[in-house]
Amino acid sequence: MTLEYINQILAFVVFSYSDVHITVAKIIKVPLILFAIWFIVTRIGKLIKKTLLAKKLSLDAVHLFTRIYFIISIAILVFTSLEVLSIPVTAFAFVSGAIAIGVGFGAQNIINNFISGWILMWERPIRIGDFLEVGNAKGVVETINTRSTRIRRNDGVHMLIPNSQLLENTVTNWTLIDGNARSAVSVGVAYGSDVLLVKKLIQQVLDDHEAILGDPKSTVLFDDFADSSLVFNAIFWVCAESETMLRKVRSDIRFSIYAVFEEHDVVIAFPQRDIHIDGEIAFKRS
Repeated sequence: MTLEYINQILAFVVFSYSDVHITVAKIIKVPLILFAIWFIVTRIGKLIKKTLLAKKLSLDAVHLFTRIYFIISIAILVFTSLEVLSIPVTAFAFVSGAIAIGVGFGAQNIINNFISGWILMWERPIRIGDFLEVGNAKGVVETINTRSTRIRRNDGVHMLIPNSQLLENTVTNWTLIDGNARSAVSVGVAYGSDVLLVKKLIQQVLDDHEAILGDPKSTVLFDDFADSSLVFNAIFWVCAESETMLRKVRSDIRFSIYAVFEEHDVVIAFPQRDIHIDGEIAFKRS
């Protein structure tokens, strides 16, 4: 009696469409099937990601493949649920047309960012781990989503930038081809200093620093005759992953230059002014 009652409940028709009858059993069956398939899909997705990372593919390539896999899996889930419910795809023709019109008018930015996200992942002008300069902000790309790209700035703050802005505006990618970046340190020495010795000492500092690349080779330029100093410019290349690393290298070079100048009695210049007074200065006694 109880089993027959349960069968009657499961066979109860909730609603019908043409010759298709949606029963309680089908409604219960669909989420169970979807949950089981999604459980398998996520496990396979993690396995695929782990395998691709083991083959030492770039993070952005792994991200692209896993994203394509999940979208295909979602499409399979949708069609599977429709097949279980015996609902033809043509049943959604009118609804899909109405949704398309609504999306066209009300979600242009979302669609634009969505398409831009796929362009970024496919063409790879910006990759995960790249060091970008967007406007006044500089940071490393952490992930490229379908709507926005997450960038971690040098101060640790995360930025979410719409994908369309990365395609439509000017973006400086410091690591598009490689991680090499040029930087420079300026120093002024007092007039009367041995300029050849100064150049030799600065070049020695650049050659001794382990982070500075040998190719392209660093160079020291006699940059200018300034008001109070002879200005030298040390130019070098570093394989830098962020601006913080460049700042650290420049700081190390300044410390080393200061130390080697003190050792060889080279005076680092500072502003000086000579005051000439015409006439006599009268002092008033109180």
